[in-house]
Amino acid sequence: MYKIAKSILISIFLFSQILFGADGGEKVNNIYQFSVKNIDGKEVNLSEYKGKVLLIVNVASKCGYTRQYEGLQKIYEQYRSEGLEILGFPCNDFGGQEPGTNEEIVEFCTLNFGVEFPMFDKIKVLGDDKDPLYQYLTTNEDTGKGDIGWNFEKFLISKEGKILGRYKSGVKPESEELTIAITNALK
Repeated sequence: MYKIAKSILISIFLFSQILFGADGGEKVNNIYQFSVKNIDGKEVNLSEYKGKVLLIVNVASKCGYTRQYEGLQKIYEQYRSEGLEILGFPCNDFGGQEPGTNEEIVEFCTLNFGVEFPMFDKIKVLGDDKDPLYQYLTTNEDTGKGDIGWNFEKFLISKEGKILGRYKSGVKPESEELTIAITNALK
């Protein structure tokens, strides 16, 4: 009986390893293994940002936090020359607060906030069709497991592509907490 139970457990383990991709393949250990589409629909491999500190943010145009675009642009201007890149990912997962097309999103961000940092294709950050990048950002050793809570949640990424921190929507981009973390990462 013991041998049969042990055999069944080993079979279940091996099947789960295959089913969930842990079959000896390469483990995802940084964001450079992901590709995303920019707001113009062009495929961008995040390895293009090697050596840069990144702030990845899910954004929306009709949110109570939308004014954070202003702070994001401010810190982008302040730290860009030192190696900071901000990557904005429009998302309509929270209350339909990003209903526009990519073209409408670009126009809104440019006209209202002078956004110059890279913007990407509208994505899903929740649910079964969650973007793979956000799947990694929300389930890893550094930030633990937990869905995005709302728009303008921020992830600080090291020059090596490792997650340094996760900042909830209420943390303003120009806050002391975040700017200290950014300046430390840029060193």
